Amino acid sequence: MKFATPAGENPIDRLSVVGRPVPRIDGPRKVTGTARYAYERHDAVSNPAYGWIVGASIGRGRVVSIDTAAAQAAPGVLAVLSTLDFAPLAPGFRTTVHLFGGAQVQHYGQAIALVVADTFEEASAAAHLLTVEYEVAPGRYDLAAEAATAEPVADRDAPDYPVVDRIGDFEAAFAAAPVTVDQHYTTPDQTHAMMEPHATTAAWRDGKVTIWTSAQIVAWHRPDLAKWLGVTEGDVRLEAPFIGGGFGAKLIAQCDAPLAALGARAVGRPVKVTLQRPLVINNTTRRAGTHQHIRLGATRDGRLTAIGHVSLNGNLPGAFAEAAIAPTRLFYAAPNRYLTMKLAALDLAEGNDMRAPGEAPGLMALEIAMDELAEKLGMDPVALRIVNDTQVDPREPDRPFSERHFVECLRTGAERFGWDRRNPTPGAQSDGKWLIGMGMAGGFRLNLLLPSAARVRLEVDGGLTVETDMTDIGTGSYTILAQTAAEMMGVPLAAVTVRLGDSAYPVSAGSGGQFGANNATSGLYAACVKLREAVAARLGIDAADAEFRDGRVLSGDRSVALAEAVREGPLVAEDGITYGDLDEQFVQATFAAQFAEVAVDGFTGEMRVRRMLAVIDSGRVINPTTARSQVIGGMTMGVGAALMETLAVDVRHGTFITNDLGFYEVPVHGDIPHQEVVFLDYPDNKSSPMKAKGIGEIGLCGVAAAIANAVYNATGVRVRDYPITLDKHLAGLPRVA
Repeated sequence: MKFATPAGENPIDRLSVVGRPVPRIDGPRKVTGTARYAYERHDAVSNPAYGWIVGASIGRGRVVSIDTAAAQAAPGVLAVLSTLDFAPLAPGFRTTVHLFGGAQVQHYGQAIALVVADTFEEASAAAHLLTVEYEVAPGRYDLAAEAATAEPVADRDAPDYPVVDRIGDFEAAFAAAPVTVDQHYTTPDQTHAMMEPHATTAAWRDGKVTIWTSAQIVAWHRPDLAKWLGVTEGDVRLEAPFIGGGFGAKLIAQCDAPLAALGARAVGRPVKVTLQRPLVINNTTRRAGTHQHIRLGATRDGRLTAIGHVSLNGNLPGAFAEAAIAPTRLFYAAPNRYLTMKLAALDLAEGNDMRAPGEAPGLMALEIAMDELAEKLGMDPVALRIVNDTQVDPREPDRPFSERHFVECLRTGAERFGWDRRNPTPGAQSDGKWLIGMGMAGGFRLNLLLPSAARVRLEVDGGLTVETDMTDIGTGSYTILAQTAAEMMGVPLAAVTVRLGDSAYPVSAGSGGQFGANNATSGLYAACVKLREAVAARLGIDAADAEFRDGRVLSGDRSVALAEAVREGPLVAEDGITYGDLDEQFVQATFAAQFAEVAVDGFTGEMRVRRMLAVIDSGRVINPTTARSQVIGGMTMGVGAALMETLAVDVRHGTFITNDLGFYEVPVHGDIPHQEVVFLDYPDNKSSPMKAKGIGEIGLCGVAAAIANAVYNATGVRVRDYPITLDKHLAGLPRVA
């Protein structure tokens, strides 16, 4: 099915199942331990061996030799795979690193050996017996030190934008503006910190391999694995039915999957491999830190006349730049713009996708700058954003937004949060020893459209079986796909069985970039349309006016049980969604208004978030329960970004020293207060037949800046270097009586 014109009324609009707050249908499996994750496939393999990956202990250079004799002689050891015995694995999809093979070391923690043994403990112990000799080369590990070498680069995911994006005459407009902001902001390197580390179980049979792995997008992993293993894609079956979080870290294959498969082939047994947390951090991908220079010029009534945004970050040669300028392109109206990204070469683990890539760090800076501009203007921060709302693409004024209700997000949020009680004078409100502040920020994230397919089968008992390689990374994919099928075919939710994450199923959009839910359900919608046609044909009913409801098919005066259509055997339909150019005719995006109240201890500088509110404009909400979970998860992640999270770099050796969850701090339950989420109800008929848009990322966008602005309102100390830790404002705190 090609979606090329705005959606009209369709069966989803009935909203008898879709749009309802349904608990996750996979919940019982998760709480009873019957949801099998990649490392737990005891049901699929027997007598597995265990692999332990050894990472390089230098930041750049080459491996001269690896003495494996002691490890091979250790108890239980079955094989030792040395990087020197393999040709380099070619870089995979959306990446530039060699995961294994060859002598070159591109970054600290790069996999250089796999020890396979009968038990996990034996593999770990033997791995520590390897003796490795290196030739160390000078490395580039400090972004500030390499800034002068940075070059302007294109946006990997928006190549149509010029490398230096100019509209109007920014320099003249900024110089002439009566009110300006000219500031620098930094965001640190961050890690995804998902609960389940990268993990794989692999088993060979008759020259074919089955790989159970933690993959967000099955179809992105499978071709690379086939290439690395020297087999055809048809010889690789990949399964990922349950994933314990990803946040972008599992979009692309990491070293655990090919090494598990190589190890299993070497020992003739299934092999299980998981990355220990320091290897997750130093071996896989990260969100690259940024240095951002933002300049805003405005008239005295708050209208922006000039926006300048230059973002710098560092990555491996040939890798991509974190597109922190992405939200600035489209968020606010201004006739004069200067936007560009610069990339410096660093020899650190690869910077790549992490939840809301571009928008998350970009808004951490832009939305502080907007707060600073509001203060200079003596204007309310909410009012400033309303004045600068735009309903069209600033670069292409003839290209409107499909649905943009950002102003309503702002006004609804201000009313619900009690924004009128905020004292605009920083450091002026207290509660005993606590300094109290309120802050807000806007959120923006593009809606991405990707092809997605599914297969649906009407069984002889009247039940439905849905099959697609779509994944569920804790987001609720099982549930919303079941809701979609139930709505389309007019059956109870309990009659739907959903099977996910298997490369034997039709290829879906997968999970990531908040594109999964809208595209995957749209692909299933297309398959259900085809199944409805098949049912109608078997019953001798015109599909065009057939209604599927309560387990029956209605047409005119006829009412036939759905089960009648499968009296002679099940019916199967397979189809997918593809898209025309509606996303080119219209800007499709999601929006948020984020509000936060914080308390800062006037003596110690300790910060506590007291209240949070998100108002979200994201099209039709398929399931309010799972959608709210996504948003409050994003809000929680925003607390970490604002106040805690940083990958500290040892610039001498190129390693991240905050390399486990003891030193890399993330929020815990005690850090998170009451969180309120409000969804606006504006289905977007230009997005898909579901009229939905993404939610997984917009819940994070703007959160950190809202907290940062609240800390400033509480203390009067402006911190522009994330995370905002107490040492950065302690000396400037106002006196507390």
